[in-house]
Amino acid sequence: MNKLINDFEIGLLVWQILILLSLVLWIYCLIDILKNKFPHNDKLIWVLVVLFVPCIGSLLYLSIGKRRKCEQ
Repeated sequence: MNKLINDFEIGLLVWQILILLSLVLWIYCLIDILKNKFPHNDKLIWVLVVLFVPCIGSLLYLSIGKRRKCEQ
């Protein structure tokens, strides 16, 4: 019984860390989008993608969107 409780606590800790990391990634992406310039209406599109599909949108922004920023 004690091993089951320890396994549950470790699993809960892993999920809490994953949720915290996804929240930090989400906030980082939103701040980066709002601070930079994008061509046309890309800024609005990226904000909507990251807001409505947080985890996948953040990963898409990091892989695709960061390359599309205008040079400042």
